[in-house]
Amino acid sequence: MICTAADDIVRVLLCDDSGIVRTVLERLLRSDTSIKVVAKAANGLEAIETVQAGGIDVVVLDIEMPVMDGLAALPRLLAADRAVKVLMSSTMTTKGGAVALESLRLGAADFIPKPTSVGAVGTDEEFRTELIAKVRGLGRQSHASRARKAAVTPQASTSSLQLRAAPRQRPTVLAIGSSTGGPAALLTLFQALGDRVAVPILLTQHMPASFTAQFADHINRLGGATCAEAVHGEPLRSGHVHLAPGNRHMTVVGREGNATIALTDDPPENFCRPAVDPMLRSLSAAYPGRVLTLMLTGMGQDGLRGAERVVADGGSVIAQDEASSIVWGMPGAVARAGLCQTILPLNELAPRLLQLVGRRGA
Repeated sequence: MICTAADDIVRVLLCDDSGIVRTVLERLLRSDTSIKVVAKAANGLEAIETVQAGGIDVVVLDIEMPVMDGLAALPRLLAADRAVKVLMSSTMTTKGGAVALESLRLGAADFIPKPTSVGAVGTDEEFRTELIAKVRGLGRQSHASRARKAAVTPQASTSSLQLRAAPRQRPTVLAIGSSTGGPAALLTLFQALGDRVAVPILLTQHMPASFTAQFADHINRLGGATCAEAVHGEPLRSGHVHLAPGNRHMTVVGREGNATIALTDDPPENFCRPAVDPMLRSLSAAYPGRVLTLMLTGMGQDGLRGAERVVADGGSVIAQDEASSIVWGMPGAVARAGLCQTILPLNELAPRLLQLVGRRGA
C-alpha cells in the first residue's frame, strides 16, 4: 500500500439526495488512499454549511435535489471558499448534459456523467476510474490554490522535458484533443481565442453522444468562433470549430484546399470513440507539415501516436502543462515523448496559438 502524506490528502464532500448513492460514491473513492470523504450532505443547503465550516477541497455535487438543487448551490459554494473545486454529477441524458455544461459557465471545475441506475454507479469501472481521476486532479488544484494564497510557489514539473524546435512551415489547420477536464478548459480557451483564429479547427473531446451538441452550443454562446458537430462530407472552414460527434471518429479526406470531414464508425481506439489518434493521422496526411496539434487535459494517452505522425511529417505539438491540467495523461504522454514545441499553462495557450496560426483579418 502506498502511504500518502496528510497534507496531500484530498478532502471530499459528497452531496446527493440519495443515501445509497452517497454510500456507493464513498466506497469508490475509498479505494484511492489519496482521497478521504470527510463529509456528506443531502442537499445544496447542507453542502454550503459544510463548506463554510472549512476543511473541504472538492465537492461532488448532484444536480437534482430537494431544498436546494446543485445549480442553485454552486455559486454559494464557490463564494464560501474560493479554493474549493466543485465536480458536478449528472445523468447521461440530453437534459443532464445541458445542465452539466451550464454548470461550467457558473464556475464548476468539471462534471462527471453518472450511470442512470444506482446499481451501475457502483459497478461501472469506467465511471469509478473517471471519478477518482477527476477528484484527485481537482484536489491537487485546490491544494495549489491554497499554496498560492499562502505565498508558497509549487515547483514546476515540466522544466526538464525536452522541447522541439519550431516547424519550418506555418500551420494551416489546428487540431485539439482533450478528455478528462477538457470541457472547462476548452471553454476557457475559446473564450480567450474569440473569433480571431485564421485556420480551420478540428476538436475531438471524449464525451457522451448526448452531450456533444449541447457542448457545441455552449462554445457558440461565447461569441467567438462558430462551433458545430461535424457533418460527414462538409468542407473544412477557416475559423470554424468542427467538433467530433459523440460515438463517431472524425477524420479528414482529400488534401489542403479541398479537404472534407469523414465520420466513421470504425472500432474505438485507446478505448475511445471519437478518438484523437485517427483525427491526427488523417489531418497529417491531408496537411503534411502544416498541422498544429494542441493536447489538453485528459486521462490516458490517446493522441500520442497521432502526434508522432504529425511531428514526423513536419507539423508541431503544444501541450497544456501539468499544473493547470485536471489529469496530465494525454498532454503528459506527448510531452514525455519529446514531441512538444512548447508546454504552457491554460491561460497562456490562446496567445501562443494566435501567434502561430495567425489572426483573421491580419
